[in-house]
Amino acid sequence: MKQLLEFLGFVAVLQGAMGLVHEFTDWNIGLVQRIGVLDGYEVYASAALLALGGALFAAAESRTSG
Repeated sequence: MKQLLEFLGFVAVLQGAMGLVHEFTDWNIGLVQRIGVLDGYEVYASAALLALGGALFAAAESRTSG
């Protein structure tokens, strides 16, 4: 379970960072800008993904490995 939480946290942080890079540099990377519902709210969604990733890493650290 700990490894799953760490993997999901890594994916969330990665997608959040790529979403912010897309917004500030117009590189076509990440999945946040491809979701039509989030049109106009990409920065907020990317920041939320970064926060979610941090929370998932914290939850993974609180779990025991065995």
